[in-house]
Amino acid sequence: MPRSPFSIGIAGTAALAAASLLTAAAELQLAALSGGTFTVQDQSEQAYSAPGPTLDAEQLQQFANGRSEFQQRWVVPLAIGGNWGRGPTSNGEVCTDCHAGNGRGRPPEHEDDDPVSMLIRLSLPGEDEHGGPRPHPHYGDQLQEQGVLGKVPPEGRIAVAWREHEVELADGDTMRLRFPDLRLSGLAYGPLGADILISPRVAPPVIGMGLLEAIPEQTLNEIARRQAALGFNGRPNYVWDAENRVMALGRFGWKAGQPTIRQQTAAAFLNDMGVTTRVFNQENCPSVQKACSHSPGVGIPEQTDRPFESLNFYLRALAVPARRNADDARVARGEALFEQAQCAVCHVSEVRTGDYPALPQIAHQVIRPYSDLLLHDMGEGLADGRPDFRAGPRDWRTPPLWGLGLSEKVNGNATLLHDGRARNFSEAILWHGGEAAAAREAFRNMLKQEREALLAFLASL
Repeated sequence: MPRSPFSIGIAGTAALAAASLLTAAAELQLAALSGGTFTVQDQSEQAYSAPGPTLDAEQLQQFANGRSEFQQRWVVPLAIGGNWGRGPTSNGEVCTDCHAGNGRGRPPEHEDDDPVSMLIRLSLPGEDEHGGPRPHPHYGDQLQEQGVLGKVPPEGRIAVAWREHEVELADGDTMRLRFPDLRLSGLAYGPLGADILISPRVAPPVIGMGLLEAIPEQTLNEIARRQAALGFNGRPNYVWDAENRVMALGRFGWKAGQPTIRQQTAAAFLNDMGVTTRVFNQENCPSVQKACSHSPGVGIPEQTDRPFESLNFYLRALAVPARRNADDARVARGEALFEQAQCAVCHVSEVRTGDYPALPQIAHQVIRPYSDLLLHDMGEGLADGRPDFRAGPRDWRTPPLWGLGLSEKVNGNATLLHDGRARNFSEAILWHGGEAAAAREAFRNMLKQEREALLAFLASL
């Protein structure tokens, strides 16, 4: 299959992108156009890194600028090798620390492994002033593992040990499921307290974010109504929009805790790298952290507007890789089993985008994200105990499945779920509970050939 237009560089890409789109329309089945006209044929390690084929030359340049920002390293003031502004406390120094190849992160594999792309959310029972998670008074809402050498201490250290248990399938096959045992040490500002709520998270892929932002709110509410008629309880999260100062539909994050790409990006800058923006212009320095509060540059937006907008454009304009092997008989059988098991009730295969002034080419597209962007009770096994606006302790947003089969090639790992506990598709399915318990049991009771067909379907996405 031809490589993505972006893999050959910006020069001359506009004409090639248009040709690529015509090729896609001619060669791919409709079901393979995961992102509508924002679909690319790429099965390489760069499959998550292509621009939408319909971008014009000016947009492609802005995409390239945003890509540079995504790969920009941030360093503490006066250090060399990157933009000044990182810290005073942080978890990483560049977006690709967590989103290698624009894909998903991975958890540490053992206690001494560096948790580069796993972070720890913190909160206390109750709500903040906007109804969101209540931050810890000494540590905020995310544990920062890095400080400034000799000046600002890191907040603490994360270690992960894995515990396993065996699950038997109906045909006698067995699988081992793992779950993380978190250990926090070196806490610089005292104990977290007995009532602390802790949630480990790995970074999700960033492909197709503009397409997801373009799905009308009305569409998602209609999906929720259809689900209710089937006995499911999909619900939108409504969260605080910090720029517009209103409650708004949540779309991004594991619990749909962010309403827009801009706010998701600004929150990641602040919480993950300690970089301020116009959206969030105050460092994450709780009052007890005196060295953090007195650091140079605190209170001054460090990421200026123009590169910030280029980065947001890049995230809006990332294309989705085409589905593969859609006409394979085993894949078709797996798709039918996916439907029969009611997996597609929540992993909705097809929706239409609406108006989208931020990137008009995305508007009014039929896309196939395999998500409803709604919250669902996933059972006690996956519960983190930590609410997030309307998301309860057992609730998670249905993650999109597009590009799923290329994840290992792009990221070098195939881990799934919010904390990366699942090492493959089967483990992820077997962790489903709550509203998805019947789908899990349908999978557990399938014959081996049926399970393999369903897994082949997932690998085709």
